[in-house]
Amino acid sequence: MNPALASLGARSPHRLVTPLDRVHVVLSHPSHPGNIGAAARAMKTMGLSHLTLVNPKRFPDDEAIARAAGAEDVLVQATVCESLELALSNTIFAVAISARHRNLGPEPMQARQAAPEILAQAENGKVALVFGNETAGLSNAEVQRCQRTVFIPANPDYSSLNLASAVQLICYELRLAAFDGSPPVITKAVPFASPLATNDDVERFYAHLERVMIDTGFLDPQQPRRLLPKLRRLFGRTELERDEINILRGILDAVEKRIDKQGADR
Repeated sequence: MNPALASLGARSPHRLVTPLDRVHVVLSHPSHPGNIGAAARAMKTMGLSHLTLVNPKRFPDDEAIARAAGAEDVLVQATVCESLELALSNTIFAVAISARHRNLGPEPMQARQAAPEILAQAENGKVALVFGNETAGLSNAEVQRCQRTVFIPANPDYSSLNLASAVQLICYELRLAAFDGSPPVITKAVPFASPLATNDDVERFYAHLERVMIDTGFLDPQQPRRLLPKLRRLFGRTELERDEINILRGILDAVEKRIDKQGADR
């Protein structure tokens, strides 16, 4: 193994086990190492980790590592084969990813339609998603080795996709199907915790607001009309937090200080 790859971190032991673990991405004759790294990154973001390379032009390669951008573990675990026949030797189901309709070979299916069947097959064993060379795609012979042909319904006037982009889209459809359209979302954001304002907090704010509006001449206490009820409705649309009440009252305090200062200067 390339020392640069061997020194990289291993796969996280806490990774969620999913049906996607039996789905292998096979890149046939990739010509650019950057695309290999970008494909590895695309796979990992969607929860796939098994990569097989058929006769890559350059691999291992520093550019592949650079483009993997955090998915180096996928490259570390990658299998390199001399032929597609060897790459598919232990699979029970192979899917050719191709935008071209072939006279021979399986009837093409859209990626979203094919995803449930691919995952169902993965329940029984190893499944391969076969992507072709960046320039020529898959040959007819390679497509005929697969049980299904899947395409991405891109713009018919310009359907050319970068290899890594195609990998990302297919893996995305599989991820959606694997989790019934609602994949788990883990966020690193820590929500700001502030207790909700009590009724007393809110009522003191309304009293403070009314006092300042009167002092500034914005509210005529003799003809208040519906201003205060409308303001109550406005603030009542959300659950005010105590910190938010403190901010609002701080603004009102600043207004009162300015009024007092102007009065003293006269």
